[in-house]
Amino acid sequence: MYLTQTIRENARKNPDGLATIMGERRRTWTEFNDRVARLAAGLSSCGVAKGDRVAMLALNSDRYFEYYFACWWLGAVVMPMNLRWSASENAYALNDSGTEVLIIDDKFLPMAEAILAEAGGVKVKIHLGDGPAPDGYQSYEALIAASEAIDDAGAGGEDLAGIFYTGGTTGFPKGVMLPHRGLWSSGVALASMLKLRAGAVYLHAAPMFHIADGAYSMGMTVSGGTHAFIPAFTPAGTIDAIDAYKVTDVLLVPTMARMVLDDPGFDAARLASLESVVYGASPMPEGTIRKGLKLLANVRWAQAYGQTETSPVITMCGPEWHNFDADNQGRLRAAGQAVLCNEAKIAAEDGRELPRGEVGEVWARGANTMLGYWNKPEATAQAMVDGWVRTGDAGWMDKDGFIFIADRLKDMVITGGENVYSAEVENAISKLAG
Repeated sequence: MYLTQTIRENARKNPDGLATIMGERRRTWTEFNDRVARLAAGLSSCGVAKGDRVAMLALNSDRYFEYYFACWWLGAVVMPMNLRWSASENAYALNDSGTEVLIIDDKFLPMAEAILAEAGGVKVKIHLGDGPAPDGYQSYEALIAASEAIDDAGAGGEDLAGIFYTGGTTGFPKGVMLPHRGLWSSGVALASMLKLRAGAVYLHAAPMFHIADGAYSMGMTVSGGTHAFIPAFTPAGTIDAIDAYKVTDVLLVPTMARMVLDDPGFDAARLASLESVVYGASPMPEGTIRKGLKLLANVRWAQAYGQTETSPVITMCGPEWHNFDADNQGRLRAAGQAVLCNEAKIAAEDGRELPRGEVGEVWARGANTMLGYWNKPEATAQAMVDGWVRTGDAGWMDKDGFIFIADRLKDMVITGGENVYSAEVENAISKLAG
């Protein structure tokens, strides 16, 4: 159960198969494996050893994908950085994780000085770009070119694969520690449930620092599919990439999906290759999903629900439930049923499973769960109980095991002895005239 096994198997079974597409740059699985092994050697020459953290602050690219696997090849730990964070927030993550190596692209170089002024522990800076490396930085491409491939370290199972920092809405961000088995099992579950396959092409339109893209990446890699990249999401850029690269699969949040469907340049014929759209972060508004099902009638739509602490998928509402038949409309409001790599329940505060239909907290347990929060044992103890992850989400489960999310527990208001959820208030407001 180690992540680099996937790319080695792809190179063995399909050496000339297309691994990555970035603009005009295309690489086979053989080429991809070679670059990963040489980048791992280059990182080793910089002092990176098993268990060390390597941070990345960059837009989407094929090189970002190489970074993930090179770290795992070496037995190191990825630490992808949130593109929306301030310099101080990024510095906090670097300091908290004890990261000494930072890879950064041209987009974020202007922020680097401010970050490094607060993150004094960073010793190695690597420039991810095609031009000359700035003073004090090593060149990513030169590092690969100067290095000989090394053997896979064979990290896997319970070994730490990545530290993924959550948003800091309740204080400082928490570093979620995900092991190899978590990312592996989540990828295998997605591959099975979405019927991912060799010959498919996944577009990295969602940001690659986010674990949702990471899970889909693993699912597609397990399946031997191809990875295509755009630096950042725009509706027009996504449509262009789907058309140019004959993309079959894409991950979008509902807002992104709506922007694509509403784009003036939308033409269903240009998206004819598309087979699957997976969305998450929130349920799709009815108007958007109706429009999507109408304009892209041959596309399978699916909703995934979860959180970083579960690598991240807990449930999925699959394509078979995405229709407006009279007997099925309620399913579209569901987060779905538990995926293959975990079980889920609705629990009372003491962990007792509640009867179907009763609102409680969503708990999940399985191979996809985190090891805990980096340097935060008390927060870990609060979030994990006997292997179960407490999501902090209020929800209920129907008789068929479909979970419906009501709200974040902290957003619930008690008035007149009744629970009132912010989602209900928002829905009511949205229906008001004007």
